[in-house]
Amino acid sequence: MIRLSKLTDYAVVMLSHMAMREGEVYTTARLAERSSVPEPTAAKILKLLARASLLVSQRGSNGGYELARPAASITVAEIIVALDGPIALAACVEGSSDHCGVERLCAMRGNWNRVNRAIRDALEDITLADMALPFLPPAGLRAGAKAGPAGRTEQSIS
Repeated sequence: MIRLSKLTDYAVVMLSHMAMREGEVYTTARLAERSSVPEPTAAKILKLLARASLLVSQRGSNGGYELARPAASITVAEIIVALDGPIALAACVEGSSDHCGVERLCAMRGNWNRVNRAIRDALEDITLADMALPFLPPAGLRAGAKAGPAGRTEQSIS
């Protein structure tokens, strides 16, 4: 199963809050409260994001963190790399820090690179601004509609 770490998930939530009011400086406590992330975890995430140049930290009484660039220019791929390291599905793919003992004999190596590249490209096409948009379920699944067989929607009659 391909799954993001909890830290990356939290980071996207926290950054999405920041993206809704770009240019504003956020304290760790404020972001932790708004995103329901424990403050020590929020502090760790913010430091990692600042180290990756996705956030700028400001010291002093009015200090905190702000986005280093507009949300539309920060990709989900950058956020993942900042928290989890390179996007690498298998030990043999480009960018992986792991080593595969049968890499020279494996016929799948080139194919895993294609899959890994496709996933990385998809994550690079989604920005923080995209993630900060409110989620709206498909029109057919809004108030009063329920999914029927094969995902088709059926309107309830009231």
